[in-house]
Amino acid sequence: MSKTGAEKVSPIQKLMDNPWLLLVLGVVLPTISYTVWGWIELWNLPKALLP
Repeated sequence: MSKTGAEKVSPIQKLMDNPWLLLVLGVVLPTISYTVWGWIELWNLPKALLP
């Protein structure tokens, strides 16, 4: 195998080679998913019965 740059690089390998993109995805995806999860939990709460 020659290292001339003619080799095809898969999109997954390009993703895994970019640490900044992985950092952003690691922060943004959990933030969005937990925020949506929280909204769903708040939406499903029963109305409070006040005295």
